[in-house]
Amino acid sequence: MNRHYYISDNLDDLETVENELEANGISTEQIHVLSEQDADVEQHHLHDVTSFMKQDVVHSGEIGAAVGVVLAVLVLGGAYLLGWTESAAGWVPFVFLSIVILGFCTWEGGFFGIQVPNTHFRQFKQKLDEGKHVFFVDVEPGQEELLERVVRGHPMLSLAGVGSAAPHWTVAWLQRWHQFKRTI
Repeated sequence: MNRHYYISDNLDDLETVENELEANGISTEQIHVLSEQDADVEQHHLHDVTSFMKQDVVHSGEIGAAVGVVLAVLVLGGAYLLGWTESAAGWVPFVFLSIVILGFCTWEGGFFGIQVPNTHFRQFKQKLDEGKHVFFVDVEPGQEELLERVVRGHPMLSLAGVGSAAPHWTVAWLQRWHQFKRTI
């Protein structure tokens, strides 16, 4: 999937674009609006980016986990090379220490991520500060032409880039989750 980013300062136009995309088969879970004006976005019934996803918790947590894995391997390798695993306690304290280190590094990475903007959205910080909105759509290769056709009819949207999108399985899971919530 590809993610197409657009900049606009008109929420009415974005609402129209979202409705047209949904009417043509692009699901709500594929469409998002990133804005500093959350109340206005919700008032227009647009699918906004949650405050959790505006932060870099997941990405920073992954980096913390990678650091944790390296440190855990160092602890286990060091304990083995120094012969500490030959004691009466064996591997248990070192495996436990490795798990604690991995968990702590992952938590610390996520904690750091709460404090910084999402890496995918940092490039739009200036536009958001100017009061503009970032409209982005995750599309399958077969939906590219549909997206281009709809966007062509809205000259107030300006293309801000293309990047990698959420994996297909994530979007499919979200669609099933929202269908499940509607049946309850």
